Amino acid sequence: MRRDQACATATSSERGFVIIAVLWILMALSGLAVIFSLYLSGSARALSVNDTALQAEALVSASLELTTYQLLLPGDNARPSHGTFHFRMDNADVVVSFKSEAARIDLNFAPKEVLANLFAGLGAGKAAAQEDADRIIGWRTRPVPGAVNDEEALYGAAGLGYSPRQALFTHVSELALVVGLAPALVDRALPLVTVFNGSSAVDPQIAAPEVIAALPGKTPANSSDVLGGPPPSSNADSANASQPAPAQGDATTAKSAAYRIETTINFSNGRHTASEVVIALGDKEDPYRVLSWQDDVEPRPVLRKRTGL
Repeated sequence: MRRDQACATATSSERGFVIIAVLWILMALSGLAVIFSLYLSGSARALSVNDTALQAEALVSASLELTTYQLLLPGDNARPSHGTFHFRMDNADVVVSFKSEAARIDLNFAPKEVLANLFAGLGAGKAAAQEDADRIIGWRTRPVPGAVNDEEALYGAAGLGYSPRQALFTHVSELALVVGLAPALVDRALPLVTVFNGSSAVDPQIAAPEVIAALPGKTPANSSDVLGGPPPSSNADSANASQPAPAQGDATTAKSAAYRIETTINFSNGRHTASEVVIALGDKEDPYRVLSWQDDVEPRPVLRKRTGL
């Protein structure tokens, strides 16, 4: 009897251990199932985001192709300076606007007078605006070999850990590196300047009021006038750009081979994205080339004149 009871007790204990082991296995399996489901959910979201990004890139490329077609079709003389169009593709609604870079002041070729007028119109004092214009010209102008580099000394005296480029601006963001320029003033100037115009010429017909007001003898009221002039020679390396460009009159219109294209994409699932691309027009074999491409941009309003800088 005792042996039978002992065997029965052992059998019950073994069954208990087996049940506990099975329960642990089931818990582990359920945990793995939860982890796998979370992994699948995350992967699906990541793939969806990647798919949207790839689709957006393709739609922006399509907008560049369509814009280039519209610009090259009428020829150089009849090429529009700006425009807007709309198209639908797959599950997306796309709005495209383009404008010539001649609407902006080129930091590399603008005369000192234009730069000073621009900063004064954005809120800087007259003396400060003149100083800011001098520093921009100092940033973009090659130093004279063998002469004392006063521009570099200014950056050292300001305690900055870098020297001025003393060559052409490569990006408008370099404006924030110019010594003495207030950050608020730089933020106001960025939507009005460019490095892709390639000329001191400005087209007031499409330029912002702040740009028009910066042109010598120009105001928004007489925006039909055009200030133009060829870019300085490469030998001077823009040193001569500090001299005001002569007015051309109404017979010619300032043009640029570069265009800024803003593409806004609204997907049917509620997602939306916006991109800003600057292109340079080419020929039939190579219709355009991309100079700048920025995704996820937000429309930045042009700020009006302020004081206090």
